Amino acid sequence: MAAGDLEAAGFPGIRLRSATGRWVVLTTVLGSSMAMLDSTVVNVALRHIGDDLDVDMSVLQWIVNAYTLTLAALILLGGALGDRYGRRRIFVLGVVWFAIGSLLCGIAPTGELLVLARALQGIGGALLTPGSLAIIQASFHPDDRSRAVGLWSGFGGIGAAIGPFVGGWLVDGPGWRWVFLINVPLAALCVPIALRHVPESRDPGGGHARFDVLGAALGAATLGLTTYALIDTAWWAGVAGILAGVAFVLVERRVPEPMLPLSLFQSRLFTVVNLVTLCVYAALGGFFFLVALQLQVVSGYSALMAGVALLPTTVLMLLFSARSGALAERIGPRIPLTVGPLLAALGMLLMVRVGPHPSYLLDVLPALLVLGTGMVTLVAPLTATVLASVDTARAGIASGVNNAAARAAGLLAVAALPLLAGMGPEAYRSAAQFDATFGRAMPMCAAILVVGAVIAAVGIRRPRHPQVHPECRVNCGVGAPPLETGERNE
Repeated sequence: MAAGDLEAAGFPGIRLRSATGRWVVLTTVLGSSMAMLDSTVVNVALRHIGDDLDVDMSVLQWIVNAYTLTLAALILLGGALGDRYGRRRIFVLGVVWFAIGSLLCGIAPTGELLVLARALQGIGGALLTPGSLAIIQASFHPDDRSRAVGLWSGFGGIGAAIGPFVGGWLVDGPGWRWVFLINVPLAALCVPIALRHVPESRDPGGGHARFDVLGAALGAATLGLTTYALIDTAWWAGVAGILAGVAFVLVERRVPEPMLPLSLFQSRLFTVVNLVTLCVYAALGGFFFLVALQLQVVSGYSALMAGVALLPTTVLMLLFSARSGALAERIGPRIPLTVGPLLAALGMLLMVRVGPHPSYLLDVLPALLVLGTGMVTLVAPLTATVLASVDTARAGIASGVNNAAARAAGLLAVAALPLLAGMGPEAYRSAAQFDATFGRAMPMCAAILVVGAVIAAVGIRRPRHPQVHPECRVNCGVGAPPLETGERNE
């Protein structure tokens, strides 16, 4: 994605202090926040959704995973579409698509239709998420670009931090359907601002690029079949998923312009840091899926109280991610990417103490503070190391691959963890049963993080040209690391 394409066409760039500049930041924050919030606030609503629609545990897993599946499978394609057809155009299409999917979620009469609507939401998220930052990079004057990205990242971080609180308030107030319906008025505000104030931009070299539609389809099939095999214990789906995965690799090796360039993995550092990413976000995905249920089903929290209880992790990330990134610049990424997962693992082990009638100050808060400290320590260095592990021209696609890998890891963790922990179809309806299985699941999440720490300690070395960008410094999303366009703003 080229931020300088408008400059090449004689467009000097928007100044941040102008009214147009403020409108551009607002609309991109609104758009990206919708997708970011939806991946977190839904966890708080799951128990109420299950009770209201009378569905079992597997449907709750699919309500989370249907969204993540289409988002992870199509996010690289969404970025490519924006480069060719116009970033504003694809961003607006994504916002509209996301709003329609949200409306369908909000009125879904059954669990199965809610799952389908969530998958449609994910497609919209895949279209709008890459374009949000790309619009910022392409629209602003070079002198203001870094600050604009910082504002976009900071406001997005605030939105992510308050997401669980807002989700809990909506669930306990107007009802769980408003977790989805709230996106409709936000989209109605976002779209006209984008059409009026955001300049169109595209990659001048991307007009003749071919889309790897077959690769995207095989990637989605691999993730979907594997997820189905884990949630519904269907062996045939597992076999089909493996075959689809093999076909995906073969296609990506042979097509001239692959969605996932396998040559990226020739960089040892890129390969290692993506293995760490898989471990970290698999553990986090499984944790945040289960902990909101644990607090409500076992500990007796309301949805609002569960959302408020989880605030410390994202608040810590909002306040201290920039300092963590600066520290990693000085000492290198190896220590943060080793210590961070270990701290997060300790926080998850401490969560085992959170059972019926816990003390928030003595049981819940210490665990979340330790977990949040681990996340603060690792997220900014993780993204910065991905960007530094490849050539400058490939930083954008490398970041996209890393983001998609994180989402795929969370997807598979939500599918596999209840199975491995022995959660039955009605587990979330029984406090005793859910508490027992939660106690088995947390050590599993911690073990995955320890594996990630070992991989980091053994395999990560200081990059030759470390670079930390504003969007890497403030990130409160627990589902995936931040996307990067690959532009250098020296």
